[in-house]
Amino acid sequence: MVRLKFASISHNFSTVAAKHRRVPSKYKSLAIGKAQQAITDYLHTTRSLSYTHAEQIASNASVSIRNLILKLDFSVPTFSKSLRKHLSYHPINEFEFFFESIGIDYSEVSEFLPEKKFFFSEDRTVLDAAFALSGFGFPWNKLGKLYKEERLVFVQRPGEIESRLLKFKDIGFSTVAVIGTCLAIPRTLCGGGELGSEIRCLFVKLKRLFDEFDSHHLFEENVDSWLAVSRKIRIFYDLGCENEEMWELMCRNKSLFLEYSEEALMNKAGYFCRFGVSKEDAALLILRNPAIMNFDLEKPVISVTGMLKHFGLRQDEVDAVAQKYPYVFGRNQLKNLPYVLRAIDLHERIFDILKNGNHHLLASYTLMDPDEDLEREYQEGLEELQNSRTKRHNIQKLDFLHEIGFGENGITMKVLQHVHGTAVELHDRFQILLNSGIIFSKICMLIRSAPKILNQKPHSIQDKLRFLCGEMGDSLDYLEVFPAYLCFDLENRISPRFRFHKWLVEKGFSEKSYSIASIVATSEKAFIARLYGIHPAIPKHWFERFSSRKTRDTVS
Repeated sequence: MVRLKFASISHNFSTVAAKHRRVPSKYKSLAIGKAQQAITDYLHTTRSLSYTHAEQIASNASVSIRNLILKLDFSVPTFSKSLRKHLSYHPINEFEFFFESIGIDYSEVSEFLPEKKFFFSEDRTVLDAAFALSGFGFPWNKLGKLYKEERLVFVQRPGEIESRLLKFKDIGFSTVAVIGTCLAIPRTLCGGGELGSEIRCLFVKLKRLFDEFDSHHLFEENVDSWLAVSRKIRIFYDLGCENEEMWELMCRNKSLFLEYSEEALMNKAGYFCRFGVSKEDAALLILRNPAIMNFDLEKPVISVTGMLKHFGLRQDEVDAVAQKYPYVFGRNQLKNLPYVLRAIDLHERIFDILKNGNHHLLASYTLMDPDEDLEREYQEGLEELQNSRTKRHNIQKLDFLHEIGFGENGITMKVLQHVHGTAVELHDRFQILLNSGIIFSKICMLIRSAPKILNQKPHSIQDKLRFLCGEMGDSLDYLEVFPAYLCFDLENRISPRFRFHKWLVEKGFSEKSYSIASIVATSEKAFIARLYGIHPAIPKHWFERFSSRKTRDTVS
């Protein structure tokens, strides 16, 4: 173990140390060992930590140790003395060493440091909780996982933590089983009252599940083995922890947790969650039909028309969908199917087909013809992208459009020409619209009608939606009438014009109530002419009290 620590620190140390030329490479291990020993002695003698705990902190804080070494000039005969002298006059931030030692990446440590506290003596709460967990058997360098996900664990008194862990053992778990489970599901170490009852109920269910698994001697008696299986179980626990059928199915389908990786389970669960159905339904589909785990839902190419017919839609139904959502049709990839179906409002219908015994349809579909649903306009546009100087950037944006349901067709290529930003930025802006409560299919319609919606910054989109539903008193449905609303500047166009129109009506200058689209989209010249038609003095009032100098006549 110590050799592994040395190797890790030496790797981190070598590049920086080479630049400073303070420690010759043949003395790196010596310098690291002496620095670790100095920190161990410092924490043990000056902070009254047990020698074991002091050594755990020193041996697991590789970057902090490296940084300490680089502050000193190295000399073999005097280095130990230099370290002790340095620590006497330059006390370390003890929490920095601690958080790195429990497994938090050094680049993230600053996010967790307590404000204006450097010494354990200023607040031992976190340290004492870590000692209690370590004393039970939790690996010291895995405690960071617990801390990052559930900090409340570390504000409890050591006695509370120990009592909770012993109660889990009383249910029938071994020590390593308790540790592995708690590391996988940190909230199990929190709460009393109703939450405490919920956690106990969870452990009772887990005991039954693990007994079923271990009846075939499937577990190795170590923390990592229990942690790996528990993390897989947590995927389904998070999707519907109160569903009794789910627990029964997990007991019957041991192969899911023993033959497939956590990543594979998460990917499949994520795929079906993207249908927009409940998480519980997504989990049950996999548990009832474990063969789904062997389906390739990523690479196959689909024809949207062909896929809808494959799911049982009649020709007249397909034609009606194509007329309403033409931008979805053409080819796409099976990995995008959930969002393709949400873009045409058929996700719930198709998911019901899958969960009612027809999940095999996902694996049995193939293109009828190599040229099926190939659209020339799309292919020509794609060829242009492939030859452009910004090929990678544009292809990533195109992939984003396919991901949200836009098919391989000419409309998609036209939309692509108007959207700006990286694929990540486009995704974030789309997500803001979705989180605001706009239905998925309607967002795609809005993008088809006014692609520049996706060019707006997230905070700008949120502000405009709040203004529409708040001060304007309209609903999000109005965007279907005037999708370009989101493309105009709020502070310099939408807000001043709307407030001036409202003032005109309140003062009795205008009997006509104009639509939001008419108020906002009218050019500046036509807007002023309209005001002049109401009264020759009105434009002067507009410019003096309401108009912004930055008013723009074009959408962003």
